[in-house]
Amino acid sequence: MSFSPEPRPQDASNTDFPAAQLLFLSLVRVAEPIALTSILPYAWKLVSTFEVCSESNAPFFAGLLISAFSLAEACSGMYWGGVSDRVGRKPIVILGCLGTLSSLLLVGFASNFWMALAGRIIGGALNGNIGVIQTMVGEIVKDPKHEPRAYSVMPFVWSIGTIIGPSIGGYFAEPAENFPTLFSHTGLFGKFPYLLPNILCSTLLLVSILMAYFLLEETHPDKRPRGYFDTYDAAVAQTPLLPTQGATADAATNIATESYGTFNTVEVHHDEEWRVKSNGDWVESPTKSKPFNMNVVIFVVALGTFTYHSMTYDHLLPIFLQDKRADSDMNAYELSSAGLSGGLGIPIQNVGVILSINGVIQLAIQGIVFPVLADLLGVWRLLLLVTVAHPIAYFIVPFLQLLPTDALYPSLFLCLTIRNLTSIIAFPLLLIMIKEAAPDKSHLGKINGLAASTGAACRTVASPIAGLLYGLSIDIHFTPLAWWASALVAIFGALQIPFMSRAARQCHARVRNATGCRLSRDDPQDEVVHIIIEDEE
Repeated sequence: MSFSPEPRPQDASNTDFPAAQLLFLSLVRVAEPIALTSILPYAWKLVSTFEVCSESNAPFFAGLLISAFSLAEACSGMYWGGVSDRVGRKPIVILGCLGTLSSLLLVGFASNFWMALAGRIIGGALNGNIGVIQTMVGEIVKDPKHEPRAYSVMPFVWSIGTIIGPSIGGYFAEPAENFPTLFSHTGLFGKFPYLLPNILCSTLLLVSILMAYFLLEETHPDKRPRGYFDTYDAAVAQTPLLPTQGATADAATNIATESYGTFNTVEVHHDEEWRVKSNGDWVESPTKSKPFNMNVVIFVVALGTFTYHSMTYDHLLPIFLQDKRADSDMNAYELSSAGLSGGLGIPIQNVGVILSINGVIQLAIQGIVFPVLADLLGVWRLLLLVTVAHPIAYFIVPFLQLLPTDALYPSLFLCLTIRNLTSIIAFPLLLIMIKEAAPDKSHLGKINGLAASTGAACRTVASPIAGLLYGLSIDIHFTPLAWWASALVAIFGALQIPFMSRAARQCHARVRNATGCRLSRDDPQDEVVHIIIEDEE
């Protein structure tokens, strides 16, 4: 049995926004996406240096390396959530940072592929921070009116980390080659060419660990120090039925308390229907609603399809950017006749910068473009539009090889913008549709669990399969193979549209930008309850 505080109702509305603790939690959180995304620019070259496989198989092994962390994290996340319910949130957050730090050092000092893979698996297995930190946000915020703003902080922090991480990984990789006056080819960084970015990211994680230890407060109701409950009147005894799941599992998957993968505020209102008899008694439903109706299944499949092809893009892009370019003396006709073989031949340092700029584009689309388009077109029509347009983002990339050097970078960023317009917008819309399709709010936990598991499974297999196809494209000298295979999966996602339909009950979803400014003069629609009175007969 555990004892949890029960706050005074009158105090909750007067609670200030917990800016200081959210700031400390954000600084702890931002180091993780920096560490995780720093490997993206050099994963392919790292595998190539191990000589574990032929050049054509290197993309596949790079995919295994990237997906290993996410797979291990997905398998262990529920366990660490349960442990945090027993020992507190703060120790698990610190342990997660230590796990990621050890993973970085193992990868940096890896002398073979299997050592690097073990490092990635260990880092993911020891890291349960995604769910635990989301739980801490919910426990830090005492006033419900602060929840939308507070829950939007972590997606924003993650976006910032994905901008910084690739730039560190790309710019500081192979320092003996890129900075020969500072680093010797026979020295430590000559022997381990990808150690420096991992050391830099480890330093950031060490700062996060120290900050979490000294500045971050424990948020678990039963693990806070005495004197923390000055604003509370009493303690209520609670015995959790499933202690191994606890708040972490709910917070990690329950879209009712999150911002649907975006740092904007998403408001979803439902029109409900109550049936009562003329004497005031409830009319019982003849059958209990099932959680997984056809609408839910279709939208979960759509989410899995999207997650798969979106992850393949993220894996293929840095490989394609660095892969050797065909002879620059060839004209467009000769290049096309040669089978569009190879990539763009961009140096690894520039690749890191490109991926960081791509993160800035994502941030702008998520914060500015997405709320405007959602307000103009509505959630449903916008989802149909980006789903139909998504295959284009994959189809056009291989043709960048046909462009002259002076037109390459503008065209590349145009391709990235098109991709982000579809990808960044589609993900939160699919989550909104899944929630709308839920037959009853009591089923949200199961539905969100299915959606999370589907996404994790598709994310795990996406990188290795994309790498395998890119390796095959190297063998047959036809780079579009891997990209157009992803386009076919996106087309499959578009073909699901005729089977999609909005829930029978009326749902109203609105996206408000992170600043809280209204993009429409219309007031948000409140939830409406339709009361139907039936005769006794």
